[in-house]
Amino acid sequence: MDKMLDIYELLKTYGTYIYTRDPMGDLMLMEDEIRELYKANVLDIKDYQMALLLIRQESTRLRVEQNKQ
Repeated sequence: MDKMLDIYELLKTYGTYIYTRDPMGDLMLMEDEIRELYKANVLDIKDYQMALLLIRQESTRLRVEQNKQ
């Protein structure tokens, strides 16, 4: 797992589709779903940590982009 698309695909395999037209809202929902999958012992620690890292990086990128506007 090395990009956001991988997280979308991972969530799709478990029947979770996230699209709210709000990129930051999508990221928050994705983080919640990843946490729930980990708590349910569906994800291993490596995938869990990598997914959270990617989500946080994307969140930071979006904030910086919004501040530039």
